[in-house]
Amino acid sequence: MASMTIRDLDDRIKQRLRIQAARNNRSMEEEARAILKAALSGDAGSSRSLYKSIRARIEPLGGFDLTIERREPIRHVELE
Repeated sequence: MASMTIRDLDDRIKQRLRIQAARNNRSMEEEARAILKAALSGDAGSSRSLYKSIRARIEPLGGFDLTIERREPIRHVELE
């Protein structure tokens, strides 16, 4: 197993890690490992587009139709 040191960690982040670790009955080191594992456990090759991610989240809620109003072309203005 590898080891690593994290330098210059913000005090607020460390405090939040300590609190979260206590809530989960873990040491801070165990909690950090669990967070890293969860964050990196997804398959990096299966990243979806933003559109697909939003659609996957919203689609089960139903849908609605948007009425798009007809617009006039952009007017060209000559500058003096």
